Amino acid sequence: MLKITEVIEGKSYACKFTVTTACDSDGNPTPNLSGNKHIHNKKYESLGIIVKRDLTNNLVRVIDESSRLQFVVPFHDIWDIDEIEWVDEFA
Repeated sequence: MLKITEVIEGKSYACKFTVTTACDSDGNPTPNLSGNKHIHNKKYESLGIIVKRDLTNNLVRVIDESSRLQFVVPFHDIWDIDEIEWVDEFA
C-alpha cells in the first residue's frame, strides 16, 4: 500500500476512508435533509476514489464507491491507498 505523499498526479487511486456524516436508518450516507427524524450523524467507512489531494491542508476529496457521494477527508482518516484503473463513466 502507498502513503498519500507517494501518490503521483495524473494516476488514479482508491483508498478506504472514514467520516462522520448524515446517515439513514440503515447506516447509508444521505444528504442532510432537514426535518427528517430518521437521519443521524454516524461514523461511515467505505472505499473511495481519490479525486483531489490537498497537501497544504492534508485533505483528500473522495467519491464513495457505494453512494457516489463526495467527501473531504483528512489524511489521518484514509488508509489502504492503491493505484487503480478507473474509467469515468460520465466521460
